[in-house]
Amino acid sequence: MNPVGTRTVTSATFEELVREVLVRLGEDPAREGLVRTPERVHRAYEYLTKGYKEDPEEMLKNALFTVTYDEMVIVKDVEMFSLCEHHMLPFFGKVHVAYIPNGRVIGLSKIPRLIEIFSRRLQIQERLTTQIAETIQSAIEPQGVGVVIEARHLCMMMRGVEKQHSAAVTSAMLGCFREEQETRTEFLSLIHSRGNGI
Repeated sequence: MNPVGTRTVTSATFEELVREVLVRLGEDPAREGLVRTPERVHRAYEYLTKGYKEDPEEMLKNALFTVTYDEMVIVKDVEMFSLCEHHMLPFFGKVHVAYIPNGRVIGLSKIPRLIEIFSRRLQIQERLTTQIAETIQSAIEPQGVGVVIEARHLCMMMRGVEKQHSAAVTSAMLGCFREEQETRTEFLSLIHSRGNGI
């Protein structure tokens, strides 16, 4: 038996493995609608997990700017799509990010890119929330960072409890967002100032 975390070496291609899954599901991988499914699934999963090939710290490195601004910066309603690591089913929703600069800011377009890098991996929502917050904290050492994710999980909607209207909300609060109730309240009030409609 292989130790936990090691990969089994196999000569099977991704496409061959998908064909095997189809057979085990009781399907005929040779029928018209499924002939090209293995290569389509391969391309889809390469795209949906492309975050493994990207370095968030490297991406942010060239988008850090010195400023004197010290009020809250918020990027909200960033659409997010990911795959849960437990069932490899999608979860999707919106991410809200805020920080209070301490001499440096991140180029605004890089925050959605950071979210995409971490969400394009097998994830759990709690880890995704923390990774976004901790990466921003490490990159610019702001006075504080707040991240809130509101998401719907197909593993809950399509299987198990089958609750179609449930949403999971997670948050990560660092620095002044954790220590100061007023800062946290301002952030939460601003991101919910209008309906988000997940």
